[in-house]
Amino acid sequence: MTLRDIVYKDSIKFILSGGKGGVGKTSCAGAMAVLSARHGFRTLVLSTDPAHSLSDSFDQDLSGGEVVPIKGFDNLWGMEINTAKGMQEFQDTLGQGAVGPEAQMAANLMGDMTGMAPPGADEAMAFGKILEFIEDASYDRVIFDTAPTGHTLKLLELPDLLDSWLGKVLTLRQRLSSMMGGLKSYFGGGSDEEDDSWKMLQQTKDKIRAARIELSDPDTTQFVVVMIPEAMAVFETQRLLTNLSNWHIPANKMIVNQLVPSNPSCQFCTKRYEMQQSNLEDIRELYSDMDIIEVPLFDREIRGVDELTKLGEIFIGEEEEQL
Repeated sequence: MTLRDIVYKDSIKFILSGGKGGVGKTSCAGAMAVLSARHGFRTLVLSTDPAHSLSDSFDQDLSGGEVVPIKGFDNLWGMEINTAKGMQEFQDTLGQGAVGPEAQMAANLMGDMTGMAPPGADEAMAFGKILEFIEDASYDRVIFDTAPTGHTLKLLELPDLLDSWLGKVLTLRQRLSSMMGGLKSYFGGGSDEEDDSWKMLQQTKDKIRAARIELSDPDTTQFVVVMIPEAMAVFETQRLLTNLSNWHIPANKMIVNQLVPSNPSCQFCTKRYEMQQSNLEDIRELYSDMDIIEVPLFDREIRGVDELTKLGEIFIGEEEEQL
């Protein structure tokens, strides 16, 4: 089985590459991005992992929180999300920075409302980018290099958490608005200016619900699980897949990465090979309902577009030689 039917499918807008730390998620995301762009899709690859390595994979500085054109392409861009900058943008989107009469009253009665941080604040910043790109027609496809499993699970549970959190914020603001309306009437009027931050909160709530629909549509979104044939990675992958299933996020492709070749003349290599093959048999049995792409261990670092291209060729079954 290959990744061709995902990477070359016109309707796929989002591809997420995820798994345990150290299994090669970034290289896989980069390789899929190169395949996507070379097939003609306007593609953005971005890293939501706080420990970014996307710049290393492309051998190009993609830091700073801004979209950067990838050298050698006119339809491929990359970005490493800047945590501080992204979180501020997301808070601004939620209208937390607004100062209106309701916010002033909240500050007097129960403390500054801007202190009500959303749950999973670090991941909320990354999710804010997903919301941004759902409505952005600039790209045919967005490929996410996600953080290790624990952070990714927090990211993917955010639609439900933020929906609930925003509901509480909206209820609070509605009560304060009603209270202010009564005071304005009592004191003879006051400003009737439209509260833009109130609208922003409601619009964001709608966007979050739209994101939940997009992320659960197999014709729009695919999660590609990346793992290595080691016991700890198998356990963590089971946890990841269970949660993806619970949140109805499509995931039927699995990359088993860094498979060492057989080498009878090397005792250490033979032990590693036998261990991996044993785990690989378990993986094939456990995930028999998934398409498994087996990727050999490269004899060099995967760095730069040429190496990512070679990795991508393995994904779609077009490699010319074993690496």
